[in-house]
Amino acid sequence: MQEENKRQRIAILGSTGSIGTQTLDVVRAYPELFEVEMLAAHTNWEALARQAEEFEPDCVVIADDAFYAPLSAALAHLPVKVYAGTDAAAMSVASTSVDTVVSAMVGFAGLAPTLAAIRAGKKIALANKETLVVAGELVMGEAKQYNAPVIPVDSEHSAIFQCLVGEASSSVRRLVLTASGGAFRDIPAAELETVTAADALKHPCWEMGRKITVDCATMMNKGFEVIEARWLFDLPAERIDVAVHPQSAVHSFVEFADGAFKAQMGVPDMRLPIQYALTFPYRLPVKGATAFEPSLCGGLTFEAVDGVKYPCLGLAYDVLRGDYGKGGACVMNAANEVAVAEFLEGRIRFTDIYRVIRRALETVPQAAPQTLEDYVSLDAAARDTVRGRILGSFLNS
Repeated sequence: MQEENKRQRIAILGSTGSIGTQTLDVVRAYPELFEVEMLAAHTNWEALARQAEEFEPDCVVIADDAFYAPLSAALAHLPVKVYAGTDAAAMSVASTSVDTVVSAMVGFAGLAPTLAAIRAGKKIALANKETLVVAGELVMGEAKQYNAPVIPVDSEHSAIFQCLVGEASSSVRRLVLTASGGAFRDIPAAELETVTAADALKHPCWEMGRKITVDCATMMNKGFEVIEARWLFDLPAERIDVAVHPQSAVHSFVEFADGAFKAQMGVPDMRLPIQYALTFPYRLPVKGATAFEPSLCGGLTFEAVDGVKYPCLGLAYDVLRGDYGKGGACVMNAANEVAVAEFLEGRIRFTDIYRVIRRALETVPQAAPQTLEDYVSLDAAARDTVRGRILGSFLNS
């Protein structure tokens, strides 16, 4: 591991969210190994200010510049630089004083700063799955070009990553991502028309942010993870499967050519994959975590996904196969972000989320984005189409 005077200098994109705050738990547990160089948040300037008080990074960035003034005033007594805007986040992560970037911003907003970090050759601890969902070919191509290691933080992809250590890629037959089934796992599909946002936010296993918790309930999140796995591990859609695993003890499987399976198991605690991404190839105790005891699992069960109940997953496979063009994943992600926000505000039904996404994929012209600017334009066009032409038919219906 690194010596005391060579602590790993970390930038955290999305420091006030679930992954960001748990990353800071890891830093607190091992102050001799890590120091915080940069923190970035979207709008939660008060939490960002508290984090800056504790960790005294070189700089903080608030993406929404409307909150620059109160944040700057709150930190005026500290030697902490304060910036605003997504461009500032991209510039800060590329600084020579940063070793590792934890990409944990929610949604499309994480793409530009993550690409900036990759182009600067930083190690990426990737928790923002939308970065690879939207622009996987571009991101992984540039990671290879700039020799920037991308280590997954998502529990499922971390599990696969761990199972593949020491294995030849040619020996992999199939990946199996496990899914909890989300808040509505035990609710019949016919009842989903009337569920509320409060219902959707009651995840049975994990504590996560609001948006990703809804994505778990629709299983759009698992669809995103299938696409993410395609880019991380360079396997086609037909070699990536999903199984519902209510106990959330097995975080994912790898099946090898000889028929053997390897699985990674553990408690549903995101500090484990976060810390593994930061310390790889070393393993350290996760301080404060509950020990995993297999004998207390009460049995492990695995089920096929109900495609009628979780149509978003099938839609993601269609996108991955190219049914909606090279830009289909970008459109799908944009439509999902808008639809989930509308559902959380109570303006559309839970089941409308899938309908909005499908309508967007059928309505937005197919595109073949090549550059970051292309993806930004397609994302904006998709959101405009959803808000301007699609949502009206669902609102208050």
